[in-house]
Amino acid sequence: MRYAVLRVRSRAATAGILQIGWQSLACALGRGGIRARKREGDGGTPRGTWHLRSVLYRADVSGRPLTALPVRRLQRHDGWCDAPGDRNYNRPVRHPYPASAERLWREDRLYDVVVVLDHNARPRVRGGGSAIFMHVAREGFQPTEGCIALRRADLCKVLRAMHRRSRLIVP
Repeated sequence: MRYAVLRVRSRAATAGILQIGWQSLACALGRGGIRARKREGDGGTPRGTWHLRSVLYRADVSGRPLTALPVRRLQRHDGWCDAPGDRNYNRPVRHPYPASAERLWREDRLYDVVVVLDHNARPRVRGGGSAIFMHVAREGFQPTEGCIALRRADLCKVLRAMHRRSRLIVP
């Protein structure tokens, strides 16, 4: 089975070009630039080759994304644990949650469509970075906290091209 490969090349410390096939798409990177050694809270986009595990989306603002990847609707209680000392570190959780956990249901629309990457998934290293996603970019491609962010339309293009064996390469 043929599969797509995404490559992110840094244009500047926090801006990049995501290449998929012959298309080059502008993207925002983490405020800490690309990091070979990612740490929780450093704002870096981790260098490496990552599987695209699943897609989360807000059904109240958009239809189901067209993709071969596993897709799930976000719920208001969905979160992602970012507390290194917690047993659910870098795992999905339900709010309210007793430890620090990012809310995935956001009013700023950045997580209307989210691609979960397998950074720091297996083996999971406490403090090695959590909640590394591909998601919708802020106006002007402002830096992220470590994720890769694209225009919503471009993110949907990427999802249509993805297969379950697709990879994201951050050189």
